[in-house]
Order: sequence, then structure tokens, then C-alpha cells
Amino acid sequence: MFGLVDCNNFYVSCERVFQPRLEGKPVVVLSNNDGCLISRSAEAKALGLQMGDPYFQVKPLLQQHGVNVLSSNYALYGDMSRRVMWYLSQVVPAVEVYSIDEAFLDLSGLERYVTPSLAELARTLRANVKARTGIPVCVGVAPTKTLAKLANRLAKKRPELQGVCYLDSAARRQWALEQVAVEDVWGIGRQYAQKLMSRGILTAAQLAGCSDGFARQHLGGVVGQRLVRELRGEPCQGLLPSEDGSLARRSLCCSRTFGQPLSAFPDVLGAVSAFASRAAEKLRRQGDAAHLLTVFLSKSRFGLELPPYSASTVLTLPVATCDTVELVRYAKTALKRLWQPGQRYTKAGIVLDGLEPAGQTQLTLFEAPGMSAQRQRLLTELDALNRRFGKGTVQLAATTRLPGQVRAPWEGQAQWRSPQYTTRLEELLLVR
Repeated sequence: MFGLVDCNNFYVSCERVFQPRLEGKPVVVLSNNDGCLISRSAEAKALGLQMGDPYFQVKPLLQQHGVNVLSSNYALYGDMSRRVMWYLSQVVPAVEVYSIDEAFLDLSGLERYVTPSLAELARTLRANVKARTGIPVCVGVAPTKTLAKLANRLAKKRPELQGVCYLDSAARRQWALEQVAVEDVWGIGRQYAQKLMSRGILTAAQLAGCSDGFARQHLGGVVGQRLVRELRGEPCQGLLPSEDGSLARRSLCCSRTFGQPLSAFPDVLGAVSAFASRAAEKLRRQGDAAHLLTVFLSKSRFGLELPPYSASTVLTLPVATCDTVELVRYAKTALKRLWQPGQRYTKAGIVLDGLEPAGQTQLTLFEAPGMSAQRQRLLTELDALNRRFGKGTVQLAATTRLPGQVRAPWEGQAQWRSPQYTTRLEELLLVR
């Protein structure tokens, strides 16, 4: 049996833990740079606000109904997520952290130890997560991961289930499948949904009744066949490496939309250098080195600039590296290739590919093996200081703001960001 624990309106719930005044009120959280809505409370959803709505478009509606608007606070959300996932890992045999607010649980063999059923365990998990972290969750339990995802959706949508849906029998699974539209099945995207609906397949139950041959032909081959089998209750996949940092990524990307359009080379260089530094830190954390570096720049699609709106260039490094200094130097070289004076850029990013284990990189004929011991010590100390005192405490001069600037011009807007209550000593919540 598998369980899926999903935090309800996670970003909003994190804010409410430290701001109880927001309970019962409409709340939305904006994306990076205060661009669009990425989390909504139930009260905000009732007003018709949709995920991804641009803030400038729905601003009159937000003001009309007194909706509380907050900028995203990823340091807080990441820390609250770690607390939830740590508790789950202590009480079940195995956990797959699927996203910042979702985790699959391996409940195999626990049936004999839980009275009267796994539904009771799910209710206990739900109550304990709420008591320990303040985050409300819903739990779906089923024989397959796909059915657990479907059960969790019903646990959220149907108040009479009280946050727990346990599909322990064929009759219960059939009932659940009939309640879910085919476009809401995990793994069915918009195009597949349109194709299925054009063939009269409107519910998950109808999809589960399809033949294996139909699934292979119309749903992407063996992947679609596995999906249909999972809907029937046949497990086709187990827990996978988690997306919480324990999964070694095959490529790394760091990009941001600027807080304002930039046309000065030093300003854009500062952004690209900061992104390269951040990507290098992630690279060292998973013990890899990269030999392909991509830099891209984007202009606004809605301004007066002429197409093309984005451009990129790829550098093949002589030797794979995770050295921040080297990666920033190569990023600057790539940026010079792309730079067009007089243009106004709104976004930039770095992508690192061709990852190799740091101690097993392919060398050139005359290359000394690995980076120097002095550089290795420097990077080790750099990472240690940033872990201890906070991200960006120590950084390269190229990534910092210029003299006289209060904040780097490329940094995104965050007009309504709450304090980092759990990760910055000076922002700890004060109780008077």
C-alpha cells in the first residue's frame, strides 16, 4: 500500500502558522518578482482566483474583497517542508519527497500493526503533522501511487472524508475512479485529456477500463500502459529517489526575472554571476562537476523590443568543474557573446549540463588532476560559512551590488514578503 501526504495550500498555510490573523481570511501568495498567484487559500479560491493569474490583472478584485497579498518566502517554505518530511520519515518505513509539499509513503506490511485499518494511521499522521508544524494535510491511501494520488485529490475535494481517503477494496476504488475526471488523473496532461475525451473517455473509471493495447497506442507506449494498470490497482512503480536534494540531478538551472528591465552590462553581469555561483553551490552539494555551461538572456515580449526575444550560447569547458570562480569566469565570457548594447533585458539564467562525478572528470592531455588544494579549501570554507550564516553571506565581488546601490538592480520585487521566522536569527518571532 502507498500513501500520499499533500499539504493544503502550502505556502498560505506556512504564512498562517506565524500569522494567525490570516486564518479564515482570503490570502494569496505571489511568485518570484510578485508576478502571478502561486498559492491561494480556500477563501481566495472561492472568489474565482486562479493559479497563475497575473497580479496586475486581478489586483482590482483582490482590493475589492480585501484579499491579503504576500510575496513568496521560499526560505520559510523550504524549512517548514523539511519539518513535515522529517516527521513522516520517522513514522513510516520509506518516504519519497515528491515536491516541496507532497510525499509518497511506503505503507507495505503496516496493515497488521494498525487497528482497525491504515485509515487510522492516515488520520494519526494528519493530526500529528498539524500538531507538530501547524500545517494542514490530506492523506490518500491506495494499492498504487497513481491511485494514492487520486485518493488524495478526493480527500481534499470532499469535506465528508475529513482529509483521509482509503481505497482498501475494489468497490471503493471503483467509486473513487468514477468521481474523478480523466483530465485530473496524475500523468494525463492537456493534450492526452483532449484525445481521450474525443474518444468518449471522460472519467478515470473509463480510462481504467481501457485495454493495454489502447493505452500503448494512445498514451505514450509503456508509460501509458503502466498508468492504466495502476488505475486498476496493479502496482507498476515503487518509491523513487526524492526531489529533496538526495536525488542527483542530471542538469542544474538557476534563472530569475529581473525586478526591472536592465540595459547596463555590469548590472546583467552581476545577475549572471550570482546565478552561476548559486548553480556551483548546488553542483558541489551533490558531488558533481559540469563541462557544459549555457547562458541565456530574454527581453520582454510585451514591450517595444523586436524579436527574437531570447538568445543563448553554450560553452564546452576544457575540463568539468564545480569551481565557482571558474564558472563565473566562463559565464562572463558567454554573456559577452550574447550582449547587444542598447537592449533592455528582463531575464537571465545559467544551465549546467554534462555532469560528472567531481573526482572522476575527464582531463585534457596536459591538465593537472582536479583543482588545487588551496582552491578546494577556499570553496569548502565558502560553503561552510554560507550554510552557517545564511545563503549569500560570503560571495564573489562580481555578484554583489555596486557601490551606492541599496539592492542589486536585478533582484526581484518582494513588497509583501514576511520575515524568515525559522532561518534568520534577527527575524525570529517575538512573543511579548
